[in-house]
Amino acid sequence: MFKSEKWLNNGIEMLSEEFGEEKVKKAISAVEKFEVEIPSWALGKFGGGRFAGYIPPAPARNIEEKLDDISFIHKLTGATPRVATHILWDFSKDEYEPNFEIAKYVSKIAKEKGLLLGAVNPTYFLKGSHRGSFSSIEEKTRKRYIEQTILGGKIAEELGNKLLTLWFPDGSLYPGQIELKDTYEILKNSLKECYEKISKQVKILIEYKLFEPGTYSTIIPDWATAFILGRNLGENVGVLIDLGHHPHGTNVEQIVAKLISEKVPFGFHFNTRYSADDDHSVEPNPEIARIFYELVKGEVIVNPETSKNYWYMLDQCSSRENRIQSLIHSVDSLQISLAKAVLVDRENLKKYQDEDEIILANRLFNDAIINADVRPIVAKARLNKNLPVDPIRAYTESGYQEKIEKERRE
Repeated sequence: MFKSEKWLNNGIEMLSEEFGEEKVKKAISAVEKFEVEIPSWALGKFGGGRFAGYIPPAPARNIEEKLDDISFIHKLTGATPRVATHILWDFSKDEYEPNFEIAKYVSKIAKEKGLLLGAVNPTYFLKGSHRGSFSSIEEKTRKRYIEQTILGGKIAEELGNKLLTLWFPDGSLYPGQIELKDTYEILKNSLKECYEKISKQVKILIEYKLFEPGTYSTIIPDWATAFILGRNLGENVGVLIDLGHHPHGTNVEQIVAKLISEKVPFGFHFNTRYSADDDHSVEPNPEIARIFYELVKGEVIVNPETSKNYWYMLDQCSSRENRIQSLIHSVDSLQISLAKAVLVDRENLKKYQDEDEIILANRLFNDAIINADVRPIVAKARLNKNLPVDPIRAYTESGYQEKIEKERRE
């Protein structure tokens, strides 16, 4: 990325000439402030799927090693101080029963490594969930998951950032397998039971997914269902957007604009999708930049009034790429997208919009969103924070990968 001091200075000068010095300064400041949570599950011994049993070298063997990796990512990027956790992967001895004492221990060692706990995710898809979780017709199964979720609220309030995120794998493979209306109503009742026992200081985001594992029906298949469920519960319940969870071609930025307009709390699981829910690293593509434009315009990202900011997390775990490199790459891609969004000339854009100058408005918008090379802005922001200008190169040259491969050999 960083070629020379001359490249950096010339880049900042050219961007300032095109978009204005003030816009460039704002973009640099936004990149400096941006933070995104790293998912603990992206770093564990978790492979399979598309590439059989292959797992990238040196996966973290336990939560301590996951935190070591995330701490090192934060050291290189300065943008990842919080860890998103999954209860049965991170706070359990057997991946069946959650344990608050383990959560306290994880919180303690995270702080020792310069990190904090972020979003808490109840785990509804491991052993015992084959007939659903909150919508299961088995009362014993529902009770188990409801209790786990209530505990998740306690962990989020006392140890994390007061954020609980819920994704339900409930659904069906064939028509007739379950009653669609009945299972949805069971889910609603289960959610209500949880909500009444979780502190209202905790924000709850409900995730949606077009399909998987149910290919005929998924209990919360779209943002509208998540929106309705949240509105029926309370003002502290909102929507979690995962970029891999939509039909192809979905205008995600339009969803974002509507949720901001309705003042619905929401957050993001950032990743890249090509076929289905691929969970690949984020790429700095126009879709991501357009989404960031709505977030910037809506003042729900890098807002000096931090209470107005929404929640941003990565959710990725490919079986082929170096996991730590892929997470750093995602942070870099999001920073590039944020810088592009800040540069948009909104004053002249509105002028073209008011005058119905369709093509001129589109071209002006894309001057920043597609055509601007904002790498000098991102580089300057990192230099201002005494960070490596190119965190991927810094990682490859750090020796950390060789170190963990040696230490984690079985």
